[in-house]
Amino acid sequence: MNLILMGLPGAGKGTQAEKIVEKYDIPHISTGDMFRLAIKEGTELGQKAKSYMDEGALVPDEVTIGIVKERLSKDDCNKGFLLDGFPRTLAQAEALDQLLSDMNRSIDYVLHVEVEKDELVERLTGRRICPTCGTAYHVLFNPPKEEGICDKDGDTLIQREDDQPSTVKNRLEVNLEQTQPMLDFYSNKGDLVTINGSQEINEVFNDINEKLKTIS
Repeated sequence: MNLILMGLPGAGKGTQAEKIVEKYDIPHISTGDMFRLAIKEGTELGQKAKSYMDEGALVPDEVTIGIVKERLSKDDCNKGFLLDGFPRTLAQAEALDQLLSDMNRSIDYVLHVEVEKDELVERLTGRRICPTCGTAYHVLFNPPKEEGICDKDGDTLIQREDDQPSTVKNRLEVNLEQTQPMLDFYSNKGDLVTINGSQEINEVFNDINEKLKTIS
């Protein structure tokens, strides 16, 4: 099965990815992992990507798509794959479509884990970090024994700048603007499956699993 996993920050995409690859024994492929592997193997495209990354520049789509092709051509993808974090733009989605067509493959499903924006804000702004040991907590889902205090070393927990409400809302808006054209693209192709990510973790996976059972 060839899958794409999509979802806004805080939707629980990472947790579901782990469950999918464990159950179906397919590789979990993220953009960062692909780049790191290509760079480690010293491929021509990997070296090109590294030159852009070293300069702090975005890796061009043609280089990224080439690296995706190299990764999907590896033996561990023979039974399928789970793409996570790619494609990021409509142009990349269209290029991936052409790439897979050239390889006589296609996407079975695009799994979109959907959670209302207000709930995502609550999830993301509730995170607290210990500045000393780095332990992460959540005020609702994983609170410390004593409010605002790290269980391990007694230091006062902090909220990172990235987790401030205004920053989180802006990040979600940017992500929404980026992903909506891709969701429309895959919806029009009939590949999009929207999963209710507001449920308990195992219930979310059960919904995903029910859909994946239909792939012969």
